[in-house]
Amino acid sequence: MKLGNIIIYVEDVGSSMDFYEKAFGLQKGYLHHDSNYGEMNSGETKLSFVKESFAMQMGLAFKPNRLKDPPAGVEITLITEHVDKAFTKALDAGATVVMEPAQKPWGQSIAYVRDLNGFLVEIGSPTGR
Repeated sequence: MKLGNIIIYVEDVGSSMDFYEKAFGLQKGYLHHDSNYGEMNSGETKLSFVKESFAMQMGLAFKPNRLKDPPAGVEITLITEHVDKAFTKALDAGATVVMEPAQKPWGQSIAYVRDLNGFLVEIGSPTGR
């Protein structure tokens, strides 16, 4: 088995895809004609978005991500050699600061932001594994 998609339930798939393109430089991939589902080109594992109302119509129950609420106990991590620059770019695109870039004892630089939906995103340097 392998990980195929990370799916974030959002109010607006198109706006979320626009944000991830502007904030993190991910390229838009597939967007279904009804805008209920979209994918970003993010490597072998796709970062996908599903419209909350569509997911609920399929019988899924979940707590929506909202900036006014604490983030869900999950994150996505985006890797870059330039954490400071990527952090600034994300903020310029509308991301919310959670943690400024910091060097960790294991040698990795990391920062945290929340996307326009309130979802937690780590921006990290490669770990060297």
